[in-house]
Amino acid sequence: MPSFSSHPSLNRLRNRLRHRRRQLDVRARARAAEAAARVALTLPAFRHARRIAFYLAHGGELDPLPLMVRARAMGKRCYLPVLHPFGHRRLWFAPWQPGEPLVDNRFGIGEPRWQRTGMLQARHLDLILLPLVAFDDHCARLGMGGGYYDRTLAWRLRPTPRGRPLLAGFAYGFQKVERLPRQPWDVPLDLVITDQGVVHCCHEPPRP
Repeated sequence: MPSFSSHPSLNRLRNRLRHRRRQLDVRARARAAEAAARVALTLPAFRHARRIAFYLAHGGELDPLPLMVRARAMGKRCYLPVLHPFGHRRLWFAPWQPGEPLVDNRFGIGEPRWQRTGMLQARHLDLILLPLVAFDDHCARLGMGGGYYDRTLAWRLRPTPRGRPLLAGFAYGFQKVERLPRQPWDVPLDLVITDQGVVHCCHEPPRP
């Protein structure tokens, strides 16, 4: 397992792990996605969730689509993140099923078209699967650097009891690193689902 201290910057770590993801061929990605889906299906938190947010894999990310197909077969409502049309750098979540049309957002990533009905805020979901670049045992999450999920979920940092939604990272096992720095505004995950199993996180106070 790589040590964070061996990397001089977060950007270098991002680049290295993103490159490793992109190096996986189509069959390796498909095998990992199926393995992670099987892992998720063993979790009571997934089986009991009624409203689940997924994401569309981009840049070699672990693909949650096989899990979404299973979720729909189980009668669950599936959602995708949508950028707020008026800025604010926050996400809403729109209902979606495979085959429905998508539009590219400002980053060239497909998402459901913004609509006034059916959209949910994060707090009304039961489970959110989050993409990531790296994670550690304390559920620190290294994303792409835009801060969209942290802004969207900032209310989870308030000194109130933890509740919905459960935050689950979704990643390849090799994306786990020994240590990530965490800033006060970073929202920790509750667990991470990988193609190699589940990482149940041990939270600790933020530290730079």
